[in-house]
Amino acid sequence: MRQQIFDLRSRTYAKLKKATYEEIKAYVLEHTGMKVSNLNIAQTKQKYGIIERENYNKPKSENARQPQCPPEKEAAIKEALKYFKMI
Repeated sequence: MRQQIFDLRSRTYAKLKKATYEEIKAYVLEHTGMKVSNLNIAQTKQKYGIIERENYNKPKSENARQPQCPPEKEAAIKEALKYFKMI
């Protein structure tokens, strides 16, 4: 009985595990040769509804500009998110 419970927990944990930013960066670098930033990953995750927490480092002004993720990097990150079953 205990072994069955452990197996269920293990499978559940495997499904719930999310890739870290470092794992996503490594996947993108290995498969495309592109380096992506944490900002690129965060913007892509937010675009696809994966919001982990509120950003605590908000700009002071309303119209502060932020660099946007280039389409080719966004596509590579999206592919990594699919690989890790996050989308």
